[in-house]
Amino acid sequence: MNMIISSIPTILMIVAPILITAIGGMICERSGVVNIALEGLMGIGACAAASTHYLMEAAGCGRYSIAVALLVGMLVSGLFSLIHAVASINFNADQTISGTGINLLADGVTIFASQILFHADRTKEFKVGMVVDKLGLYPTAYIALVVVLVAWYVLYKTPFGLHLRACGEHPAAAESVGINVRRIRYIGVGVSGILSGLAGGCIVLTQTIQYTSNTINGRGFIAIAAVAFGRWTPLGVTGAAFLFGAAQAFSVIATNFPALKVIPAEWFNMLPYAITLIALIVFSGKDYAPQASGKPYSGGAS
Repeated sequence: MNMIISSIPTILMIVAPILITAIGGMICERSGVVNIALEGLMGIGACAAASTHYLMEAAGCGRYSIAVALLVGMLVSGLFSLIHAVASINFNADQTISGTGINLLADGVTIFASQILFHADRTKEFKVGMVVDKLGLYPTAYIALVVVLVAWYVLYKTPFGLHLRACGEHPAAAESVGINVRRIRYIGVGVSGILSGLAGGCIVLTQTIQYTSNTINGRGFIAIAAVAFGRWTPLGVTGAAFLFGAAQAFSVIATNFPALKVIPAEWFNMLPYAITLIALIVFSGKDYAPQASGKPYSGGAS
C-alpha cells in the first residue's frame, strides 16, 4: 500500500501533460475542428521550451527560465496550430490530412531547430527542471487542475462557451444568430495548440532534461483517445486521461514491485497503448461527438 501511495506523484506527473493536451483537443473539437496534430504540437512546444530553458540557464537567467520556457512553448505551438486552422477553416482541407501533415512537419522542424541551435538532433541537457513541493508533486499537477476547471467554467458558464459548443453542433444555426463561426473555430484550434505546447513544456521540464525525437512518444495520440473516451466533456476527459496516464505511469513504476520483475519490461511499455485501444473498443457505442466536428463549413465569413 505504501508503495502505491508513494507512486502517486509519479502518476500525476505523467497524467498532467496528457490531461492538458486532451482538454485542448476537446475544446478544438467542440468548436467543430478535429485536431490530430496534438502529437506534433506537443513536440514543437517541448522543443521550444527545452531550448529556451537551456539557453537562459546557460546565460545565467535560470531564475525565470522555467516560466519563460513554458510561455515560449505555448506561443510557438499556438502559432504552428494556425497552419491547421487556415487549412481546415479557410480552405476546407481534410482535417485529418492537415493534422497528419503538421505531425510530420513537427518532426522535421524540431530536429532542424536543434541542429541550428545545438548542432545535434536534440537539445542539450539542462541542469535544473521543475522542483516538487512538500507533497512531492510537480507544479504541472496544479496547472492541469486549473486548466480543467477553467475549461469547464468557460464551456458551461459563459456566453463564449455556449457559442463555441453551438459552432461544433450546428454552425449554420450559430451563424444565423450572429456568431462568427470562423473566429470561434480559430480560437478553438489556437487554444489546442497553446495547451499542447504547455503540455510539451511540462514533459521536458519534469520527465526529461532535454528534448529528443522520442520525448512525446505517442502522448498526443493518447490525449486524442482520451477526448473520445471522455465523451467530449471536461469531467469525462479528466477521467480518461487519468486512466491512460496511469497505465503509462505503471509501465514506469512496475519495476518497483518485486512480484512484477519477472515480467519482461516490453509488456509494461506496451500497456498504455493496449489499454487505450481496449477501452475505446469496449466502451464504444453512441456517438457523443459534436455533430459538426471534422466537417468543413462553407458558410459566410462574417
